[in-house]
Amino acid sequence: MSIGDQYEIKGGNLPVVICKLNKGESVLTEAGGMSWHTSEISVSTKGKGGFGKMLGRAFAGESMFQNTYTAHADNQEIAFASSFPGEILDVDISPSNEIVIQKRAFLASDTTVSSEVFFQKKLGAGLFGGEGFIMLKLYGEGKAFLEVDGSIHQYDLKPGEKIVIDTGHLVAMDSSCSLDIEKAGDLKSMFLGGEGLFNTVITGPGRIYIQSMPLARLQALMNIGVES
Repeated sequence: MSIGDQYEIKGGNLPVVICKLNKGESVLTEAGGMSWHTSEISVSTKGKGGFGKMLGRAFAGESMFQNTYTAHADNQEIAFASSFPGEILDVDISPSNEIVIQKRAFLASDTTVSSEVFFQKKLGAGLFGGEGFIMLKLYGEGKAFLEVDGSIHQYDLKPGEKIVIDTGHLVAMDSSCSLDIEKAGDLKSMFLGGEGLFNTVITGPGRIYIQSMPLARLQALMNIGVES
């Protein structure tokens, strides 16, 4: 059984997704991801996908273990709150719609959705693209919820169409998209333009999801404010 349409995203800029579960229905989240739930729900913790995938998640900076919450009566509720002001994005995962996400974007999903480490094919894209050498691929069938920093913006890229994104703004992309890097202008622009040395380049076909205020960008602005 799956979440389907039995959920509601509430809270404005401090969002929470509240999933409604009937008896026997379950939802999956990373360790520590649950915010609250009604009384007739229990939790079990295990390393989903075997030791290899557990080790891969640990290498990606995620917990090796995941929690499964199961309802033991009808009309139960469980909530997962965003850890940063922004939005919660709901995505339908299927064999024809697998997505690649930033490792910290995953919030919760149906238990029929799985994740595995996704390595960038080009080393330079991983080291300098700002999205990390390691991302996570979501596959299977069901609903997944992603945490977005700031507001979310979607683009559908045609085959061969490209979009240039500043470091850290990519939340997710269809697995049919590819990621590379390019220099942020000439040497003067790279060192004096304030945009960093490299930009992320996504090539279609597929849908991409961009966030307006990455957590790292906000932290950098706060540090500048403290220093000044």
